[in-house]
Amino acid sequence: MRFSYIKHKRYTALVSAALFLLCLCSCGPVSYVDPHEGEVSVPDGKGGEMWVRLYDDIPASSFSSDEFSSDGAYIDYSGTQYEALRGIDVSEHQGEIDWQAVRDDGVEFAIIRAGYRGYSEGQLFEDAYFRANIEGALSAGLKVGVYFFSQAVNTAEAAEEANFFLDTIKDCDLSLPIFFDWEKVTDVGVTRVDEVDGATLTDCCLAFCSTVESAGYEAGVYFYRSLGYYDYELNRLKDLVFWVGAPGTSPDFYYRHAMWQYSFSGTVGGIEGGTDLNLLFREIPASSDTSIPGASPNTSPEGAVPPDVTVP
Repeated sequence: MRFSYIKHKRYTALVSAALFLLCLCSCGPVSYVDPHEGEVSVPDGKGGEMWVRLYDDIPASSFSSDEFSSDGAYIDYSGTQYEALRGIDVSEHQGEIDWQAVRDDGVEFAIIRAGYRGYSEGQLFEDAYFRANIEGALSAGLKVGVYFFSQAVNTAEAAEEANFFLDTIKDCDLSLPIFFDWEKVTDVGVTRVDEVDGATLTDCCLAFCSTVESAGYEAGVYFYRSLGYYDYELNRLKDLVFWVGAPGTSPDFYYRHAMWQYSFSGTVGGIEGGTDLNLLFREIPASSDTSIPGASPNTSPEGAVPPDVTVP
């Protein structure tokens, strides 16, 4: 009985193998499908990795983590390709600011909120501290740029925001770009932008920035990791200055960007409570020519200082 059982098992195994080979021959070669084709692996900001869409027409960032170090208060860049300026971005949430103390603490530039659209009612407002902030920052000798917090749901609203914004800053002496800052507000229930998709958001950004550029300013866009990777169609925004919010010890956003927001809770002299900290990168000229590569000599309205941002 045992001998017959063993022969039966061998017979069964041979038949199974033959059937498997027959199946392979009849089905043809098995091709491998890459589940991440057209994607690239990037840090998720939480110690892990995630796969996101790869845009071949946007240059990748050239930063290396070993080029950045912290002195306990600020992060500094030690690479040789760029000059890095220390900066902050502020709004009425910081309250009254002693701008000379800010400058004395080593801050070299500020991006100041000029206005915003409400996330529920949709009305447009000038930031309550905008005038005091821009006058104080300029008086202290800081380079200054501005941003508008958008909650636009279509291009008409985005253009409306840009025109409101331009009227607000018309007498300001700016040396850095104007930024479009659209974000999803959390922990407040339903907001007016909850159903805005990526294509519409990108359209809104372009409508805002084209209006700003038509007035002679250099335009940029602010976004955090997930908004940049999953919502914006970044290839359509590649001609804008990228300002990326990606807290960490070194910039990890995959695509090149001119400004990096590395902390949401920094401590700066002259400001009570926390504030956002940034680094602005300007390319160091390879020759004695002191002009900034990529910067247009006439990108600001008459009387304003031309922007001096170069995208790494």
